[in-house]
Amino acid sequence: MKRLVAAPNLALATLWADQLSGAGIDATVQRAWAGSIAGEIPVDQALPEVWVMDESRHAEALSLLHELRNPPWRRWACRGCREIVEGPFEQCWNCGAARGD
Repeated sequence: MKRLVAAPNLALATLWADQLSGAGIDATVQRAWAGSIAGEIPVDQALPEVWVMDESRHAEALSLLHELRNPPWRRWACRGCREIVEGPFEQCWNCGAARGD
């Protein structure tokens, strides 16, 4: 088992661990409830952490986590309503049409 990253909150730690698990990398959240004792211990010691169970997949997990934390930014015009959509979105916010290639 090897530490991958400390998350700013439990929601993100859980999301990242679930995304890694969905990609076939066994991950777990440690220190899930340590935030309740922040102040009694240093704050950076109370943050939830994502750990990878198989140390040999640590680099792969780190790469995937980087992709999850930095989605591609695009600017595209919707084919349905011609609305300009910016960001990592795959669907038009205005009409719901999927982004074409």
